[in-house]
Amino acid sequence: MKRLFDNYIHYLQAERNASPYTIRNYTTDLLGFFQFLRTREIDSLDEIDKHVFRDYLSHLMEQGLVKASIARKLSAIRSFYRYLLRERIIPTSPLATTSSPKLDKRLPSFLTQEEVKQLLEAPDLSTPQGQRDRALMELLYASGLRVSELVNINLEQVNLDSCEIRVWGKGSKERVVLMGKPAANALQTYLSQGRPKLIGNKRISALFLNRYGGRVTERRVQRILEKYASLVDIGKRVHPHMLRHTFATHLLDGGADLRVVQELLGHANLSSTQIYTHVTQSQAKKVYLSAHPMAHERNSELDNS
Repeated sequence: MKRLFDNYIHYLQAERNASPYTIRNYTTDLLGFFQFLRTREIDSLDEIDKHVFRDYLSHLMEQGLVKASIARKLSAIRSFYRYLLRERIIPTSPLATTSSPKLDKRLPSFLTQEEVKQLLEAPDLSTPQGQRDRALMELLYASGLRVSELVNINLEQVNLDSCEIRVWGKGSKERVVLMGKPAANALQTYLSQGRPKLIGNKRISALFLNRYGGRVTERRVQRILEKYASLVDIGKRVHPHMLRHTFATHLLDGGADLRVVQELLGHANLSSTQIYTHVTQSQAKKVYLSAHPMAHERNSELDNS
């Protein structure tokens, strides 16, 4: 099975062009499953059936893993079995009759317009790092980019005249993301003033640079957001994906069509985008209950009963 595992990881890297993050998680989850098989003295694919998987599920639950972690591990194993089927190494998958635990639906967190304003105005624009941070956060909010897409942007992908950026998302799918004038202006300031000071004598095409002139990392972007969220005391754990959530939520609140938002986010399936309609409905209910006079009167009656 080690040979099959090695071939599968190579397939993810070479043919699926999976991200290092995906490969790391799949490797960890699959090795954990193989370790479980060894404890059951199973060393052949022929010995693995639906009963083995149900035993594995029970094992994970006994360890106290949450549903999301269990579902992720099963997803990695399903992907491995799809590869085995594709290569005709096995005739059928024993996972066909094994279902993942049903996940509790959680609405994505997002920032209010006032919180976004506070965050974007926090950087010190007299420094190159501050100019970079302002441009970086403006772009995340204006475009809905994934953080992996953001850090991989090169200069030639950016068109400030048309306010467009070409990016490659999941599965190396190319799309064009848009940005408004505030983000374009912040990028222009960074490109003309901040970036030349950060790059020094180096030659690198990366859009966003760290203080040493190298490409900024996803982890660094996370720390930048944490820094300014703490500085303005937003009171929420702000992360790059929250700005992506905020982008989608504010678009829908403003009347954008769901399929347009799907295209801008780079979602393959509309179901991935529909979660934001639940967010906007929840927000609309809060506004209604606080603003409508009859709703407010009804709430007072309930409180006094």
